[in-house]
Amino acid sequence: MIPMGKVATYGQIAALAGLPGHARYVGHALRNLPKNTRLPWHRVVNAGLRISVQVGTCAGGFNLQRQRLEAEKVEFIGERIARAYRWEP
Repeated sequence: MIPMGKVATYGQIAALAGLPGHARYVGHALRNLPKNTRLPWHRVVNAGLRISVQVGTCAGGFNLQRQRLEAEKVEFIGERIARAYRWEP
């Protein structure tokens, strides 16, 4: 449900799923998605509005996530996503 061009945090998604305080569950679920998923996993970021995949890990996951967000016109300030792009349901 996260609209194109917006991001949500792992914690937001956990709370919306009725599991406040369980952001790691969301991370685990996203990490285990099938490779051909159509779910917009790239729109989920950490509480600091940063991509959680570390550079050099997860076979280019950091770059892929950033590229997908930038393709949706999400703007970065250094490594952080500008607050204006945070989704508020």
